Formats: sequence, C-alpha cells, structure tokens
Amino acid sequence: MRLTVRLFASLRERAGCELLVLADVPLGSDVAAAKHLLEERHPELGSLQAVRGVLGTSYVPDSTRVVEGEELSLLPPVSGGAGEDAELARGVFELWADALDPAQAQRRVEHPACGAVVLFTGNTRERNREQDVLRLDYEAFAAMAQSEMAHIFEDARARFVREDATRELRMLVLHRTGTVAVGQPAVVVAVASPHREAAFQAAHFLIDELKARVPLWKKEIYTDGHHWIGERA
Repeated sequence: MRLTVRLFASLRERAGCELLVLADVPLGSDVAAAKHLLEERHPELGSLQAVRGVLGTSYVPDSTRVVEGEELSLLPPVSGGAGEDAELARGVFELWADALDPAQAQRRVEHPACGAVVLFTGNTRERNREQDVLRLDYEAFAAMAQSEMAHIFEDARARFVREDATRELRMLVLHRTGTVAVGQPAVVVAVASPHREAAFQAAHFLIDELKARVPLWKKEIYTDGHHWIGERA
C-alpha cells in the first residue's frame, strides 16, 4: 500500500520537502514500521525514535496501524529545550483510538523533583441509568478539544502553581475515542508535583473541567438501544 507522510520543522528541512510518499508498505504495518521504512529509504531524516506520529489531529502510539490512503504526520520534539518535560509542564492532552495504559501515563509524569503523583482512571462501568451497558462509543471534535484542553491546563497552572516552584505541575490527560469496552479506561489523568496538595487539586480540577468544557461525546450502548450522555431523555 501507499502511505503519505507529512513532515514538520527539522524533519522537513532534512528531507527538503513537506510530503513523502511511501510505496510498497506492507499491509498491517503500524506507525513504528512506517518510521523504520522511512529511516531505511530516507537516511537523511536520521533517527525517528523520538519522533511522534499523528493521524488527523491526534497523537497516536507507534503500535497504531496505518491504512491505505491515510496521511501520517511526523512531529519532532516541540520547542522548549527539554522535550516532553517542557510539554508536561504546560500540560499534554492526547486522544487515543487504542487502549489506554494508566501505568505508562504515570511513568510519563514521574520526575525526581516530584514527590507526589496522582493518577485518576475513569473506566466504563457495566450499569448506568438502570440499564446494563454493553460498551461506550466516544466522539471528539479533535481540533477544538486540543485547544480547549490547553486553556484548562493554563487555568490549572494559574490556580495551583502561582509562581511557586514547590507547586510546579506535570500534567497529562489521555482520552479514548471510538469504542470502549466495559471495564476499560476511557480517560486517564496523571499529575505530578513536588507535594501532594497541588497534585490532588490539579487532578481533580482537570477531570472536572474536561467533563464540562471539552467537546467529547459519550454514547452508552444497551441491549435494547443507546443514549447520548448529557442529553435529556
């Protein structure tokens, strides 16, 4: 199959172009395989190990499969001088089409300067509205979700950091899209801080504000129908 790859910043400069077309990509390949092919066929790009893949407007793990006709964007580490450390200080929000790993989210925010890590996981429960739930289907307005979550992170820093180094935050919010089975995580919030008070407060604030402000919609599927959560019956 053929895969179009969009490059940004230093990757675009190394390649001398914004778009590359990978031909003869094996069916069933994931993002990691596509990156490996690029390294082989375009050695001028250098190592892509620290480069993150994006499908649409959502970061995706390297294990995500790519399909014919998709455009894969590759993003080198963003400005700020400290890679994901700088991103987490501002707050990172990712939409995932695949299963979430809360333990991995915790590891991403952990830091030697932080004595407190708060991890919240919201799982699909088996019963709601007096009905048995088969699964949840999530839909997101991805571009606006990223923008609104950035405002929420900014609000969290203003409320809980207040230019006090002992209250610095490292914030990560992951949310599923698509189908989420009963018992599986739909959202993960991980916050690290030097002390527990700021970490607890920020985690609580982030999940509450996400639920109230970010354009994400949840449809509960039952044995005899469905319901969009938030709508009146």
